[in-house]
Amino acid sequence: MSDLTRFSVNQMTVKQLTLPELVAACRDLGVPAVGLWREPVHEYGVDAAAALVRDAGLAVTTLCRGGFLTAVDADERAAALADNRRAVDEAAILGTDTLVLVSGGLPPGAKDLRAARERIADALTELAPYAEAHGVKLAIEPLHPMFASDRCVVSTLTQALDLAEPFPAHQVGVTVDTYHVWWDDTAPEAIARAGAQNRIHAFQLADWITPLPEGVLNGRGQIGDGAIDLREWQGYVEAAGYTGSVEVELFNEELWARDGRELLAETARRFSEHVES
Repeated sequence: MSDLTRFSVNQMTVKQLTLPELVAACRDLGVPAVGLWREPVHEYGVDAAAALVRDAGLAVTTLCRGGFLTAVDADERAAALADNRRAVDEAAILGTDTLVLVSGGLPPGAKDLRAARERIADALTELAPYAEAHGVKLAIEPLHPMFASDRCVVSTLTQALDLAEPFPAHQVGVTVDTYHVWWDDTAPEAIARAGAQNRIHAFQLADWITPLPEGVLNGRGQIGDGAIDLREWQGYVEAAGYTGSVEVELFNEELWARDGRELLAETARRFSEHVES
């Protein structure tokens, strides 16, 4: 298999594998790094998960996810901030310096996107210093606009950078995910802007395939199967100075129905063919 030095597999790509199965498959296939998700890590135990990946020699590129910071109700906002502080703690225990933030959608009955983004900015004021104290960077991930109402009111890298820039780059930056930004002809300029400020904290890959499934969330295609020129986007982030891991993050019911080890091996091959070759 070609060079996998920069390849990282996000845990959701092969969520049919338990964490021990994922770690074993990575070790056997020469995959050097993983991006972890909080829910399966909680099921296994945060300290146990940290020991498992550390003993296997795997790097943890990101922890997904923090965020969901748009609530209006004071108690709900306090609970969200507390949960994000826990997420920072977990990232530090797991050995990653990057917590991905999915900012949250509109609260029930709300229609004001700008006000929702202002609440995110307020929350970052509290969370960014806490994250820095624990050696963790917050990486705001813009999601495709189809998720703006229910999942993420931050839809573009420009919006993410506008939220990040009041803070030092080592506190708050952005996640560049091809699935969410490939449609945006202003994204290359925003990537250059982020790179100039050293704010590209994570780079994730998924392809865009159609038709999208019902519900759209689990429509992320295997790299090489869709419409995105992945090598072009790799070129953008590298021209901006990014030299970190490249994490493949797929949500796809058809892929999850397959053998997880075979899927991981295929994903590593596709990475070599469509990104690093």
